Amino acid sequence: MAKAERQPKRRSKGRILTKLLILAVLVAIGLQLRSLHSQVQAAQAQRDALTAQVQAQEQENAALAADIAEGATEDKMKEIAQEELGLISPNQRVFSISN
Repeated sequence: MAKAERQPKRRSKGRILTKLLILAVLVAIGLQLRSLHSQVQAAQAQRDALTAQVQAQEQENAALAADIAEGATEDKMKEIAQEELGLISPNQRVFSISN
């Protein structure tokens, strides 16, 4: 009879160990899901930033294409000379303000 009494205790210990093992697996899965969720959010933020960069580049390309289609006008050449090369026309004054 002593053996019969011990078997339920072993079964209950086995059940407790099984439940603890299942709980540990569930906790590990939960932590992994949380990590994956944060990675997905970071990837979405990066995607949004890259989408904004692509849109800005497309706008710049469209402006350049319009400039090319318009051709080289005298006003455009003067604007480029002022902005890119820092040149000024003879009747123009430039003021430099420094802090």
